[in-house]
Amino acid sequence: MPDLYGEVTDVRHPMAARESEPLTSRRALQEHFTVPPEARESLPKRRVVDVVVHETADPEVIVAEFAYEFTLPDDSTAKVPCVFVMRVRDGRIIESRDYIDPIRTYTARGDLDRLIASLRKDASSRP
Repeated sequence: MPDLYGEVTDVRHPMAARESEPLTSRRALQEHFTVPPEARESLPKRRVVDVVVHETADPEVIVAEFAYEFTLPDDSTAKVPCVFVMRVRDGRIIESRDYIDPIRTYTARGDLDRLIASLRKDASSRP
């Protein structure tokens, strides 16, 4: 995945459940996409489906509509719709705003309790 991006990037997740820093390099994206080996087994399989690419008046900017489809341990599936607004230059993504519903994502991954615990921890650490 990181090879799709430029060396210098500006990737943001405006809907993230927790505030996150922009990913500003291909290296930061590599770290973002890397799942520790011990966690790989417990995560459901995920694939991209229902892709629609919308062109815009700016030839560098596209809007990609798609869904992540998660396959759960019981072989059922759950879809999470996404919209990414990307700037592509010289064949590489240099800027992206990735809009993904965090509650549906954590629910699809069977990880909603972890999200809730994390949000509670954040709320209790505020002054």
